[in-house]
Amino acid sequence: MSVSDEAAIRSLLETWHRATAAGDLDQVLRLIADDVVYLQPGQPPMRGKEAFAAGFRAALARVRIESRGEIRELRVAGDWAWCWSHLRVTVTPRDGGPPAGRSGPVLSIFRKEPDGGWVLARDANMLMVEHPPGDASGAPTGRTP
Repeated sequence: MSVSDEAAIRSLLETWHRATAAGDLDQVLRLIADDVVYLQPGQPPMRGKEAFAAGFRAALARVRIESRGEIRELRVAGDWAWCWSHLRVTVTPRDGGPPAGRSGPVLSIFRKEPDGGWVLARDANMLMVEHPPGDASGAPTGRTP
């Protein structure tokens, strides 16, 4: 694995978190492939950059999004790479409601473009709603071991 490729992917993920928090859709779109596919529990696959952009715009009209991730494993194989992370996302309603959190594992696949840059090509997340500690639901709290 090339150290520079690994560093480029780590930088892409850091940029993603910053751009998302800033609501910078143009920056986020530069980080994803035109044929990107997102997989989420209970949802049909989201296919393509335009579908992602429409969803991002709709979300930003209602909420502010902050995310952070902890890379658990990152591997590069030629022009492809995959990354397993633990992600936490907090959405805060713009109307002043309480923030809500989701967290869980994410498996991301990156592709190296002809210009040498990396883009997110596929993303499968298993984010679950976080519940406060002691919540009777028994749902995961999103804390990492």
